[in-house]
Amino acid sequence: MVTPAATPEQWLQTFEAAVRARDFAGGRTLFATDAVAFGTWARAVAGLDNIVREQWENVWPRIRGFHFEPGAHVHAAGDSGWIAGGWLTEVTGPDGRPFTRPGRGTFVLERRGGKWLAVHSHFSLLPSQSDSAHGRLSSNAARS
Repeated sequence: MVTPAATPEQWLQTFEAAVRARDFAGGRTLFATDAVAFGTWARAVAGLDNIVREQWENVWPRIRGFHFEPGAHVHAAGDSGWIAGGWLTEVTGPDGRPFTRPGRGTFVLERRGGKWLAVHSHFSLLPSQSDSAHGRLSSNAARS
């Protein structure tokens, strides 16, 4: 059983550990059932069951070593808080070789019943990965 985090920093450490362990049940205890998420796999999903099915189950089994980089911004005031920072994971490329994949993540937290819960998460890859994912615009198209 996951112990409720006393601070947003502890919440983040607990979430990182759940992802690394592929502990979907533990991850669920950190999110509100009415949470909304934007992800690297799922475009936009509402509701925890959908987040788990459409984002986590498609990503967590494919990554290793997930963690937020030192220096993540964490803020709390009253019963609201947020976390924003860069993250890193190791993935296996199409050639079978491992490589590190960086990205960015943001969480909006609410303290409900004395427990910090994510009500929104947003994960994205770094813009440097957009060229390979989306292709490059011609210089004329970029200016219009």
